[in-house]
Amino acid sequence: MSETTHDGAIAMSAPPSPDDGLSSTELAAKYGLSVSGARPGLAEYVRKLWGRRHFILAFSQAKLTAQYSQAKLGQLWQVATPLLNAFVYFLIFGLILNAGRGMEIRVYIPFLVTGVFVFAFTQTSVMAGVKSISGNLGLVRALHFPRASLPISFALQQLQQLLFSMIVLLAVVVAFGSLPGLSWLLVLPVLALQFFFNTGLALIMARLGSKTPDLAQLMPFIMRTWMYASGVMFSIPLMLASKPDWPSWIVDVLQYNPAAIYMDLIRFALIDGYGSENLPQHVWASGLAWSLLVGIAGFVYFWKAEERYGRG
Repeated sequence: MSETTHDGAIAMSAPPSPDDGLSSTELAAKYGLSVSGARPGLAEYVRKLWGRRHFILAFSQAKLTAQYSQAKLGQLWQVATPLLNAFVYFLIFGLILNAGRGMEIRVYIPFLVTGVFVFAFTQTSVMAGVKSISGNLGLVRALHFPRASLPISFALQQLQQLLFSMIVLLAVVVAFGSLPGLSWLLVLPVLALQFFFNTGLALIMARLGSKTPDLAQLMPFIMRTWMYASGVMFSIPLMLASKPDWPSWIVDVLQYNPAAIYMDLIRFALIDGYGSENLPQHVWASGLAWSLLVGIAGFVYFWKAEERYGRG
């Protein structure tokens, strides 16, 4: 096609394109193009995540090794930190405030140390999850991989740290008269349930933290409040026995708090003198329900924003 310009020259115009009038979606379909970093289907996402399992494990181990690399005591701080916390809580709550409420000292000290170690597993998983995306933007923007790998690897790092600390926890339990028994095997399914719960929570916080970095500054206050409401330093049943006039919904919130459930199940498994009367009804079903609910919901919630992570 040609046309004459004002000076008499002949200008050639391009013929109409066969793509004229097509939307971007239609163009992409016509030429087999796809959005870079587009979110895959849920089943495909799980498959890709399983394919990165070696990276997830290696990344968690590297983070665990580097965590205390600048400290002279190195990995011993994995155990020393919760033990020092337990010692401080014992001085304040055990001796000064009598948080044991008549519990024998041989039961209360393992009770307290177990609570500190087990709650720290959830606490550190959540705190690491908040920063797992926002704190690794260079990695997220440079490489294409399932972003859930990061919060899962951080939760796995905290599980490895807890397993290392369990050696000291078991030594404390034995030192105060609770000898090994078949009930100790119950620790394994409880930790599996708690890990699944923690991972789901870390995934939720990772998505929230990716858009709101200031959440990392707020979370220590939230976690501290959760700790005080979970019976880390005191027995919830003994405390409730002294408050018979409390509304039933407060009693249910305290007893079926997931952090309290996992702590009390491990206490029941390890400590002689801490019997089933200290556990709420249907405690195993409650622990399983929390694990599945938060684990699955957290994974789906994180996956739905997959293509938005690291895009500024």
